[in-house]
Amino acid sequence: MKIPFNKFVSKREEHSNVSDVLDGEDIDQIKLLEDEFASYIGADYALATSHGTSALHLAMLALELKRGDKVVCSVNCFPNVPEVVRHFDAEPVFIDIDADSYNINLNLLETYLQDNKSKKLKAVIVSHVAGNSVDLDRLYSIARIYNIKIVEEASEALGATFNSKKIGATGADITCFDFSSHLKKNICNGGMFVTDDEKLYDRAKLLANHGISRDEDALDYIYDVIDIGNDYSLSELNAAYIRAQVKSQDENIKRNQAIARMYNEALEDVEHISLPDIINEQHPFSLYIVKIDKNRDSFALKLRDVGIETGLHYIPLHLLTYYKSKYSLRVNDFPVALRTFQQVLSLPIYPSMSDEEVKFVIKNIKKIAKTRV
Repeated sequence: MKIPFNKFVSKREEHSNVSDVLDGEDIDQIKLLEDEFASYIGADYALATSHGTSALHLAMLALELKRGDKVVCSVNCFPNVPEVVRHFDAEPVFIDIDADSYNINLNLLETYLQDNKSKKLKAVIVSHVAGNSVDLDRLYSIARIYNIKIVEEASEALGATFNSKKIGATGADITCFDFSSHLKKNICNGGMFVTDDEKLYDRAKLLANHGISRDEDALDYIYDVIDIGNDYSLSELNAAYIRAQVKSQDENIKRNQAIARMYNEALEDVEHISLPDIINEQHPFSLYIVKIDKNRDSFALKLRDVGIETGLHYIPLHLLTYYKSKYSLRVNDFPVALRTFQQVLSLPIYPSMSDEEVKFVIKNIKKIAKTRV
């Protein structure tokens, strides 16, 4: 049996929506996706982008990030987070993580903001690892105290809730989603820029199309450029496919939750395995991250030998050559992220995964765990 780390399944609605595009039906798939996504999240505005990284980059444009500005983020996130900051010749500031959630440590974040008050500090980008959110009430309170913008990178938290509101409608200035995130590759790409701030939305919408402005009463080919933007556009085909995926998200979450319960019950007392600490009231289980207390890579190799693919979320940024050398970072600068990195392993979890496949993963984890000394 071969168990991939992730697998997407196209159902009838995906095929139907894509066929509408290919058949030339007069349907604005992008506008429908934006409207349906905003409604699903409960946000005022949603702007579709070509992928999640472009949504993050657009967020930095909307916030008018400039050379020398600073943006705080967790040291445990995918490289696209500090990458979009560096593209503005601005500086990412890394904060260590909470040992249980793997998210940014809010105590350390607040300490940093207390000690580094500066107009150059523009924003905090918060990643919700595996769909597990930080304490957003506290985060927003910190943002108000220190007058700093909050951007949430919520690719792994689509459908997750906090205080009965979906992530993306809880109070961030901007929330970004990716429909084909790291190691969870879809057959299409797409992202979403979400906000309740009309000014941020209007600026993002302008900059997402080369800064082009058009008079609605003029001919279509008449336009003006009033700012420097770029092309972040999503294709109609991708939008059509993603529309169906979003419609299935809550159903998919229920299946992921059922798989997570199977993992929880079967692995709870297995030696050398620590299960995830759950915070969200509705956890989407986009990832199921365990800790292996001995020889994680050896454990992953043995799983691979029997056909089970695994993932790692993430390699801390201070261990990556560019950031390590650019900012003279040392291995022990972020001890919690380092220790966590040495142990975490993401197990396969996706809605089309059968009970038989889940049991196969469990059986082999138990078998391998017995060989640990």
